Amino acid sequence: MTAPKSTEASQLKFELLSATYQSPTNEPFTHITKLPAPPTTKTTDRTTYLASLRKATAEMQETINKELTSRMEEDKAREAVANGASKAKVMDEAKEEDNYGEEVVEED
Repeated sequence: MTAPKSTEASQLKFELLSATYQSPTNEPFTHITKLPAPPTTKTTDRTTYLASLRKATAEMQETINKELTSRMEEDKAREAVANGASKAKVMDEAKEEDNYGEEVVEED
């Protein structure tokens, strides 16, 4: 994750909040959010900027979590195929995760 970078374009200042993921086995992804920089150093302007930065950071984290979860599932499927596991086995793991921490009584 990269700290916000200050950029100027036509005298409009903005900050970029970005994160990049790279892996030898998965597609890379980059998440970039453009935030308006505070127009002044007044407390209200800085507070507004920090609120938007906090919101953008939470949204970025949500996106990263979804992307990484997707890549973990791809890795598991690739590993299962390489080890000769059936698709049913992979499905059972998903069912186990859904029921994690709960007692499940299977019906015959």
